[in-house]
Amino acid sequence: MDPQTYTPENSDEVIIWRAITGTYLFWILGAMYLVAPVIAWILLLNMFKRRMVDKVIYPISKAQISWLIAMGVMLLALVIGHLTHDLGLAKLIKSSIGWAKGWALLAIFPLLGSLNIRPQLIYRACCIVCKHTLMILPLVIFAWAAGLPSTLYTSPLSIIGGPGPEFFSVSLYEIDPASGLPRWRLFTPWAPALGMVGNLFFIFATQEQSKRYKLYGILGSLAMVLVSQSRLALVCYLLLASWFAFIRLHRSPWIYFIASPILLLFGIFGVEVIEKLQLSIDAFKNARAGSTRVRQELANIAIERWSNEAVYWGHGIVERGPHLVEYMPIGSHHTWYGLLFVKGIVGAIALAVPMLMSLLTLLSSVFSSKLSATAVAVILQLFLYTFGENLEILAYLFWPGLIIIGIAHKARLSSPSETSQSTNSTRQILPGDASFKQ
Repeated sequence: MDPQTYTPENSDEVIIWRAITGTYLFWILGAMYLVAPVIAWILLLNMFKRRMVDKVIYPISKAQISWLIAMGVMLLALVIGHLTHDLGLAKLIKSSIGWAKGWALLAIFPLLGSLNIRPQLIYRACCIVCKHTLMILPLVIFAWAAGLPSTLYTSPLSIIGGPGPEFFSVSLYEIDPASGLPRWRLFTPWAPALGMVGNLFFIFATQEQSKRYKLYGILGSLAMVLVSQSRLALVCYLLLASWFAFIRLHRSPWIYFIASPILLLFGIFGVEVIEKLQLSIDAFKNARAGSTRVRQELANIAIERWSNEAVYWGHGIVERGPHLVEYMPIGSHHTWYGLLFVKGIVGAIALAVPMLMSLLTLLSSVFSSKLSATAVAVILQLFLYTFGENLEILAYLFWPGLIIIGIAHKARLSSPSETSQSTNSTRQILPGDASFKQ
C-alpha cells in the first residue's frame, strides 16, 4: 500500500481513526475525557456481539487476559475498600463509574488490539494530530503574548462528571506559579500530561513510513514535550530515542567499539561520574523545587497512611491532602503511591503483574519485530510515567498505545509468516467482518 494513502478499511478502524484525528475538535467541544471510554465500551460490546452471534474467533493472548483479570481485581479492591470504610452506596456507584472510565480502559484497549486494526493506521492518525499541533501552537503562543485569557471556557459536558473541570476546559496556556513562565497543555488536563502524549506520539512517528508524516510526527511530538516544560517528558524522550537507536543499531559492530572504551573509562572514573550525575539530578530536581517538595510530601503521606490504616485493600477513594501539599489529593502524581493508598497492596500487584507479563512476553521478539519493539517502548514509557502521573486518570489520552500493545500480542499468536505480514500492513480477515472493503 502507498504509505501516503492510509484510510480506514472497516468500521472499527473508522472509529479509531476519527477518534484520534478529531482530537482538537473534541478538545474544542470539551469532550476529550469522554471519547476514549465511549469508544472503548462500544467496540468491546461490538466485539462481544460478533463473538456470541456471528461466532467470530478472535486471537487473544494470555497477556491480554491478564490485563482483564487484573483490572477486575482493581474493581474488587474498590468495592472492598468502600465497604470496609463505610463510604456508602452513592460513593461506591460513583467510584465504579470512575473505574469504567479509567482502570477498565487499561484492560479493554489491549483486548481491542485483537480486532482488525492496522498499527500503521494508528501511527498515521497520531502524526496527523502532531501536524495539527504544529498549526495550533503559533495561535496559543500568540494568545499568551497578547494577554488573552488563559482559559476560554469549560464545556457544559462537565456535568457528566470527571476528575475535575480542567478535563473539560479549553485552555490556551497556563502560567507556572513557581517560575512565572507560560506552559501549554492544549488538549490535556495539565502540561506534564501533554509531555506524556508527546512521547507516545514520538514512538509512533518513528514507525511512520511516509517521510512527510514522520516529519510532522517528530516535530509535533518534540514541540509538545518542549512547551509542556515537563522534566519527566524530556527524560522519557531521550530514553525512547536511545531505545530505538539501540534496536536499529544493535547488530552494528560500531556500537560495541564505542561502548567498550566508554565502559573502561567509567570503570576508572566511576566515582567522579556518579558524583557528577548526582549533582545533575539535584539540579534537575531544583529546577522546580516546589513541585519536587509537594510530590515528596504526597508520597510520604500516602505511604504512612497506607501502612498504618489500609494495607491490603486501601481506603477506597482519594482524599484531599493538607495545606502542606497545597490540598492536592493524597497519592496523586504517582501511580504506585496512589494505588497503595486507594486500593492497597492488592491494587499495586494488580497493575504490576500484567505490565510485567506484557513486557516479558514481547521482549523476546523486539529485535525481530518492529511491532514488538514499538509495544515495548509504550510499556516502558507507561512504567516510567507511573512515577510521575496516575495512569488511570490519563488512560483516555494514551489509549492508542494500549491498542498497539494488544496488536503486538495478537501478532505473536500468529505463525512467523503471519507475524511478518502484520508488520507490513497486511492481516488476516476474520470471518464475519463484513465491513472490510473487497
